[in-house]
Amino acid sequence: MSGTQSGKPQGPVHKRDLTRRKVVLATGAAMAAAVGVGGAMAASASAEGTGASGADAASAEPCYRLTGETTEGPYYIDADKIRKDITEDREGIPFTLRLKVIDSDTCKPVGRAAVDIWHCDALGIYSGYESMSGGGGGGTPPTGAPTGTPTGAPPTGGPGGGGGHQEPTDDERYLRGTQLTDKHGYVEFRTVFPGWYQGRAVHIHTKVHVDGKLTDAGYEGGHACHTGQFFFAEAAVLASAEVSPYSTSTTERTTLDEDTIYGGGGTQDGLLKLTYRKGRIEKGVVGSLTMGVDPDETHDGTS
Repeated sequence: MSGTQSGKPQGPVHKRDLTRRKVVLATGAAMAAAVGVGGAMAASASAEGTGASGADAASAEPCYRLTGETTEGPYYIDADKIRKDITEDREGIPFTLRLKVIDSDTCKPVGRAAVDIWHCDALGIYSGYESMSGGGGGGTPPTGAPTGTPTGAPPTGGPGGGGGHQEPTDDERYLRGTQLTDKHGYVEFRTVFPGWYQGRAVHIHTKVHVDGKLTDAGYEGGHACHTGQFFFAEAAVLASAEVSPYSTSTTERTTLDEDTIYGGGGTQDGLLKLTYRKGRIEKGVVGSLTMGVDPDETHDGTS
C-alpha cells in the first residue's frame, strides 16, 4: 500500500491488554453453503478451539485469540492493484478465498480495511520475482505421501519465505491484489490454488491495512495491523498434486508439520477451512477464515 511500506501508523500506537484478546473461528457452514461447486464436499481443515454454546452460540460467533503474526517474506510488492480476480493468465485449480476481518477485542467487523494477498503460481513462481523463485516444471511428478524431508535449508530470506524484503526483478503482478472489506468485514478473492517451492509448505501471504483511504492511485496511508500467512491441509495439497500443472512439478514438498513458519495452531495460525468436491478437486476449492486483528497495533511483518 502506498504510504504503508514502512508499516508505521499515522499516530501513536495504543497497546491493549493482550491477555484478553480473542480470535473468531472460520465461519464454517455459512461459507461452505456458498461454495457453489456442488456434490459431496471434502472439508480438509477444520476450526480448532472451544466454541460458545447455548445462548452465547445463538447470539454471537465464538471468540478466541489474535490471529498469529508471521513474517512478510521477501516477495511483498506494494502494487496497489485493487481487484477481486488476481488470476491473470495463471493456470491451476480455481480457488476462491473468503475472509472476514474482525476486531479481536470487540469481535465487531472491521469495515473498509484493505486486505492484500499474494502467492506463488502452480509451479512455485512469484510474479515480480520470476528469476528468483524456486519453482520447477517437467520431469517426474510427485507420487504418494510427502517426502518427509524438506529440500534445502530452512527459510532465512530467500525463496523459503522468511527474512528481509527483496527488490522485484520483473514487472509481472499476477496472483497479487487488494480488496476493501465491506461493512460486515468480508472480502473475497478469485485466484488459483498455490503450488509449492523449496523449503515451504503451500501458503498464501496476507496483510491487513487500516486507517488509510482509497484514491485514484490505490490505497494510501494508514498502517498494517496484521501480517500473516494462510496454510493448506495436506489432504488437499496431495489431491492438487495429481492435477496438471501441479503434477509436472519436480520440486520436493515440505509438509505443513515441517514448515518453519506455520505455528501449528490451526485456524489461529492461518489454517484455512477448505471445501471442494471429493475426488474432483480440479473443479475448484473454496478457502475461508476469520482473522482477529488489533486495529490499533502495527504489524508490518518485517522484524
